[in-house]
Amino acid sequence: MYDVAVIGGGPAGLSAAIQTRARGKSVLVVSGDDRDNPLYKTQRIDNYLGFYDVTGKELLERFRTHAAQMGVERKEGRVLNIMAMNGTFYLSIGSDMEQARAVVLATGVVRSAKYAGEEEHLGAGVSYCATCDGMLYRGKEVAVVGLAADAPQEANWLKEIGCKVTYISPNEPDALRPDIPAVKAGKVEVLGGQKVEGLRAGSTTIPCEGVFILRASMAPADLLPGLELDGNYIKVDRNMATSIPGVFAAGDCTGLPLQVSKAVGEGQVAGHRAAEYIDHNPIA
Repeated sequence: MYDVAVIGGGPAGLSAAIQTRARGKSVLVVSGDDRDNPLYKTQRIDNYLGFYDVTGKELLERFRTHAAQMGVERKEGRVLNIMAMNGTFYLSIGSDMEQARAVVLATGVVRSAKYAGEEEHLGAGVSYCATCDGMLYRGKEVAVVGLAADAPQEANWLKEIGCKVTYISPNEPDALRPDIPAVKAGKVEVLGGQKVEGLRAGSTTIPCEGVFILRASMAPADLLPGLELDGNYIKVDRNMATSIPGVFAAGDCTGLPLQVSKAVGEGQVAGHRAAEYIDHNPIA
């Protein structure tokens, strides 16, 4: 079990992680592919103190090196849900499970709007994890809605285990197997009654039994039911504490301005307060 789990490997998450380590706590950072991080794509940054004319990729690499040097552990993956029970948070990361005594949410801005038919068919053909549920669809038609940088690799894996895969994305997929048909569409609708029967992608209807919707990360309210929001952002106090004891948030997910310096500062507070929370709530 870790003392603190940080969801997100951007400036806020890594700042929280090093503050937690500075106070002698164990910490795990869970993050997805760097290519999904807006900072990674930024070509030039001039307004972060001490780092004039630096690319976002360079800055992110420096942050990550710093965290690694302080003993921060990192796990690449997508957190699907978080369950709190008896003072412990259980994090479902793909097909794996990790435990922590406190959590810092640093997910960035995540669009929470779901596709038509998505919520109604969750668990009845709609999945957010190919490695978790892919074996259930061997020999069957499935659709992969690729919204994350690593989605083509997951589609390739589904094909390799025997699924009949169609890939749907608003952008041209990178490294998708040539024998997987791809449909370019930004708007999709999950079709079916009691279970998934197909997917409408733009003007194309794809018959299928399973739909894998692969976003870069889950919306905070989907990760933690009961988490209080302020509009589309996580509601926090000056200690970066959320409405759920033991859960803190920092960075773009807490609101404007969406700036690196704000994210780093909020991460510092969140990591500090998460460490304090553990000190004041010892394991029984």
